[in-house]
Amino acid sequence: MEPHLSDISRVIQLAVAPVFLLTAIATLINAMNTRLGRIVDRRRVVQTRLKEDEQPEALTELAHLARRTRLVYYSIFCAVFAALLVCLVVAGAFLGALVAVNLSQMVASLFIAAMLAIIAALGLFLREIYLAVRAAAHERL
Repeated sequence: MEPHLSDISRVIQLAVAPVFLLTAIATLINAMNTRLGRIVDRRRVVQTRLKEDEQPEALTELAHLARRTRLVYYSIFCAVFAALLVCLVVAGAFLGALVAVNLSQMVASLFIAAMLAIIAALGLFLREIYLAVRAAAHERL
């Protein structure tokens, strides 16, 4: 059975929301990437300071920066995974319309998985921010 133009236009209308979600995820990834860059820059400064004079505070800070780096990296990974899942949602919607197969359960499952990946990304990112704020407050004391 051939898909009608009205079926495809309806799928395009339904695909608009996931495309906006992709834009939001891309913005989130950009913010995370910027944060990761700042951590790497700070790590370089601390490593230079460590070469000049081995200070226990510098070693402790390097360990904290390594932990923060891992958190941001995993956060970016989850966000990119969520974006890929959203792409599969859009592709599944079009495939279901073109082939006239009911893929609604698969599309819904992919969307739920994408939301869980975004939740994980935001949770990891929030944890990294908490560690950064706590470290900054500790430095001021």
